[in-house]
Amino acid sequence: MAKRIAIECAHAASLAAKLANVDVIAAYPITPQTHIVEKLSEYVANGELDAEYINVESEHSAMSACIGASAVGARCFTATAGQGLALMHEMLFIAAGNRLPIVMTVANRCLSPNLSIWGDQSDIMASRDCGWIMFFAENAQEIFDLVLQAFKIAEDERVLLPVAINFDGFYVTHVIESLEALDQEEVNKFLPPRKIPPHALHPDHPTTWGPIGLPDIQTELKKQHDEALRNSKNVIKEVWKEFGDLFGRYYEALELYRMEDAEIAILLMGGSCGTARVAVDRLREKNEKVGLIKLRLFRPFPSEELFEATKNVKVLAVIDKSISIGGVGGPLFTEVRAAFYDLEARPKIIGFIAGLGGRDVKVEDFVNVAEKSKKVLAGEKIEKDFMFLQVRE
Repeated sequence: MAKRIAIECAHAASLAAKLANVDVIAAYPITPQTHIVEKLSEYVANGELDAEYINVESEHSAMSACIGASAVGARCFTATAGQGLALMHEMLFIAAGNRLPIVMTVANRCLSPNLSIWGDQSDIMASRDCGWIMFFAENAQEIFDLVLQAFKIAEDERVLLPVAINFDGFYVTHVIESLEALDQEEVNKFLPPRKIPPHALHPDHPTTWGPIGLPDIQTELKKQHDEALRNSKNVIKEVWKEFGDLFGRYYEALELYRMEDAEIAILLMGGSCGTARVAVDRLREKNEKVGLIKLRLFRPFPSEELFEATKNVKVLAVIDKSISIGGVGGPLFTEVRAAFYDLEARPKIIGFIAGLGGRDVKVEDFVNVAEKSKKVLAGEKIEKDFMFLQVRE
């Protein structure tokens, strides 16, 4: 029976990893994710979790340790943020390319320079093409549920890919919220122990991992990886339905809010979605036809679901908490616009950059997005297809 508790959102990830009975935790501290691995170290030290807790010397080593442990069949977990994820970058490709079902939580943080420990989505967007499944969570409940689901998805023999669960640094990680926690029996019913794969590393059955990829095979390997990541969406949907049938919380790639007759839709990921809902409510009180689309699944990208959600929308305003420097806006904006490119009937897509370096994204910012979108709806020209929301004059 679910028990409602108050919990720091970072610790929701720790609790989920504990209930998942992970075998190996590779840990290196970095703000704002440190609380996740600190709590796991307490679980291990207190005998509440029987796991190998490896204190590594860097995030590069953390992922390396997970790669080795996962390759022999262990259930592995790690967590990182910002510069740590950047240092880990090389090994992210190794984990995904070797089809290792590692689960990692990322407390999204700004990348340097200048030295910033505050949260935006620059870190994971710089690693978005490493071949991982990627979720974005808004609150403690989603973090808890998505971590448990991630192990089930990653370890499915039809998938065998690593999963990253992202959530905003500080604005989510360090906030205490309510959580409907599951007990160990319930989790065991949903998530049995990992099956040792037939190709696992074992001294009695030597195999070769990571040999040189000559030009005559590398294209096919990349295509296989791409197809596996795209096809994982079928398993993701199955796991979401199973989780919902068991525990009453159903998940989808997109979460729609007041979209029934919306002419303007605001699209974003992560912790600011709650603030955006308040803005939508205020706009609706003024009879403005504005709705919200929360994107929960970023990789594989849910193009078909987004097309369906916006079929009657006239302006789609995409909010990025990161920027592709020198490009044409934020990563989510360019992804969305590319997805819609070949559709004859599509909304006008405009982009906004907000929340960089942890700057607070307020209700007034989302109202401002709606006001600018209304001008586009009325046919007014804008100088660029993307705009910075919060630049001081």
